[in-house]
Amino acid sequence: MSDGFQIDIDKAIAALPSPPDEQYMIVYRHGTLEAGIYAPRGVDDQSPHARDEVYVVVKGRGVFICGTTRKPFTPGELLFVPAGTIHRFEDFTDDLTVWVVFYGPPGGENVR
Repeated sequence: MSDGFQIDIDKAIAALPSPPDEQYMIVYRHGTLEAGIYAPRGVDDQSPHARDEVYVVVKGRGVFICGTTRKPFTPGELLFVPAGTIHRFEDFTDDLTVWVVFYGPPGGENVR
């Protein structure tokens, strides 16, 4: 799936566990960086995370909740979530697939 610096999206998606298992898998780690693929089905019931997080939408559309903000998203968009922030995908299509990248220290980088 990875040759150390390049990760194939189709191979990453194919390696996801079968439902009803959680559709999330880490595909790469380097230092504080952790990259994975996430494809929620039905409901996204995640909790806030300890580190800063970035999603890149590969497939699907829907609404992204981040803190008190609620906005529609489409493929190709990057969504940032500061550490500790409540967030989730809602009203999303059945094909929703995102890259998810965690990085930095617990508590986030706290850069404003």
